[in-house]
Amino acid sequence: MPTLVLIRHGQSAWNLENRFTGWWDVDVTEKGAQEARAAGRLMRDKGLDFDQCFTSLQTRAIKTLNLALEEMQRLWLPVEKDWRLNERHYGGLTGLDKAETAAEYGDDQVKIWRRSFDIPPPPMVPGSPYDLSRDRRYADINVPATESLKDTIARVLPYWNSRIAPALKAGQRVLISAHGNSLRALVKHLSAIPDDEITHLEIPTGQPMVYKLDASLGEVERYYLSER
Repeated sequence: MPTLVLIRHGQSAWNLENRFTGWWDVDVTEKGAQEARAAGRLMRDKGLDFDQCFTSLQTRAIKTLNLALEEMQRLWLPVEKDWRLNERHYGGLTGLDKAETAAEYGDDQVKIWRRSFDIPPPPMVPGSPYDLSRDRRYADINVPATESLKDTIARVLPYWNSRIAPALKAGQRVLISAHGNSLRALVKHLSAIPDDEITHLEIPTGQPMVYKLDASLGEVERYYLSER
């Protein structure tokens, strides 16, 4: 039975500041680093081990993975980094304070931008200080101006099908360190969650989610690791 573990990065600096982050590259806080280390110790103590790891091109996910693997004494494991596991792009909301944005546009509109399945936020204006179109990491792709969850799924699932699913089917134990929305895309697919229900799913930071999968990579069991 293939084993897959998903972990959302530990608390980031902009999680703490309540700002829309998306593709902008911020680091984890000290609390976030502690969450990552605790996740590694928990996975180690529960007897989990891995053969292949995947993460995004964003520091907070990469560092979370490295800190967890360090606690497991598994820093030598192979890691594949890919932009398709990046967080959802929040477009013109990037960098804005969430409470101030709600005060300006109204709670209902911000809720639509944050939680609707297929309505993206306003696009990022070219030349924005958060424009990543010239970032070396993304030299070979067209950086999106904004993304809905549906858009995020459209880039995550082809990567899952081409790189991650084959590893699991080959018997490898897989750990993915990524982001709230890229992980929601995977959970929606693996657990067959309808469009209108996935919008209510929250994935907490730094808590390993374990999937037991059948031979066709359908969900058999899904749970968060706990210290009990």
